[in-house]
Amino acid sequence: MMRRQLTWFIVVGCAAAATHWLLVVLLVRHGLVPLAANPLGWFGAFWVSWGGHRRLTFGAVDAPLRQALPRFFVVSLAGFVANEAAYAVLLAGTGLRYDLALGLVLVGVAVATWLLSRHWAFAGRRRGH
Repeated sequence: MMRRQLTWFIVVGCAAAATHWLLVVLLVRHGLVPLAANPLGWFGAFWVSWGGHRRLTFGAVDAPLRQALPRFFVVSLAGFVANEAAYAVLLAGTGLRYDLALGLVLVGVAVATWLLSRHWAFAGRRRGH
């Protein structure tokens, strides 16, 4: 069960991270500064992440929607706050391009998101048990 969850978490997380990254790059190319584009990228990626994790990663867990959605939003928002802070530090303190800095931050936040999602946001009993 955990191997399946982890596999789907990676697949869905990669899709959400790609959505986030692509939205930021597109918005920056259209005139937004990276730190202003980042929240919009996160918001778009949130829905990719929510849908994928609800159906695929944690689909076998019977966590009620009224519990899981707000908890997952809190996990995602906390991850975004960490993301934005780390992104600001990397942009101000290094010579990294904005897109590479964002990629590093997205990967770094993914581990905490996995742990909080698995053990809190989608906590519940497995279906059929």
